[in-house]
Amino acid sequence: MKTLFARGMTRATALTRSGDLAEATALIQSLLHPNPATDEQPDDAGVIEGSFTRQGEGAPPPRTARTARKGLSETLRSIAAGGMPQRGPLTPAAPDLPSGAQFLALTHQGTQGSRDYRLYVPATMPEGPMPLIVMLHGCTQSPEDFATGTGMNALAEEYGALIAWPAQPQGANVQKCWNWFRPEDQAKGRGEPALIAGIVHDILRAHPADAARVYIAGLSAGGAAAAIMGASYPELFAAIGVHSGLPVGGARDVPSAFAAMRSGSTGTARVSGVPAIVFHGLADTTVHPANGEAVLTQALRVRAGLSQVRVSGTSGGGRTYRQTRHEDARGLSMAEHWEIDGVGHAWSGGQAAGSYTDPKGPDASREMLRFFLQHSQA
Repeated sequence: MKTLFARGMTRATALTRSGDLAEATALIQSLLHPNPATDEQPDDAGVIEGSFTRQGEGAPPPRTARTARKGLSETLRSIAAGGMPQRGPLTPAAPDLPSGAQFLALTHQGTQGSRDYRLYVPATMPEGPMPLIVMLHGCTQSPEDFATGTGMNALAEEYGALIAWPAQPQGANVQKCWNWFRPEDQAKGRGEPALIAGIVHDILRAHPADAARVYIAGLSAGGAAAAIMGASYPELFAAIGVHSGLPVGGARDVPSAFAAMRSGSTGTARVSGVPAIVFHGLADTTVHPANGEAVLTQALRVRAGLSQVRVSGTSGGGRTYRQTRHEDARGLSMAEHWEIDGVGHAWSGGQAAGSYTDPKGPDASREMLRFFLQHSQA
């Protein structure tokens, strides 16, 4: 059975790369349902999702083969489409704008193709160039939905920042995921990294953005893409934020993407040492929390002499968390890791009106901005 399954997954990978997502999904589903008569038998492989539970934090309830395959099918269908499982509302929310603010609808055109994006311009413009934060949404989300859920536009008013919201179209990925696991979308000057960098360059040319203070953050597939951008364009981004994401090189194809999401991945050694802040909910059963640790490890790999500061706390919503800061001799935080109890695959401290949010957690958006604005390009 393992041999048949492995062969089937190899075939599914080939179909995905050729663009035949429907046939790849059908093949994966057939592999997951070989014997319906055994659906209600106890499932020793229930640890498929149990592996997401960290030691000492309790075990999941007993599962049958049917329920295990249902969750596995959802994940594999999503990976075949290029990203994470489909959850949350699909209808984009329209963020409210204060008087004088703009939420521009723009398009980047480049050698790698085109991408639409939204750009938030605050109502109160500070003197001089403004910091620019690029926000990469997760699967099934839109820029409008992600803006609503993270509340980042409101913080842009407070801090005087530009916020860019690139949109991944269904033509590039049927669930609108950034294709973080494909080799062609993991390197500078090609694929989606080139498109995102092109958006940044467009904004730097046409708007009062500070080229020394450009940052990028994302959720889930968007978080994995943000990590790739930091490694591919260290000269462009002064810091990155990765929420519920994966390390650079965490996957190279469909099977390795599923394995990384399920059990974690160390990624590759291709890192830049760009300052990074990482958030991950410890109840995340979509992307294993070990991936957050791997992102932090990549950010620290080329740094030495940092001191470690650990802080525990409880958010206003009652979520306990542990923050680990890695500071240089000046006391500047070069990397941070936030581990939050009880938060699943969701943006911590987000707004309930957006998808994939946990309003009870510490405010990831505010903490990311605080971390970002400590750093600038030399």
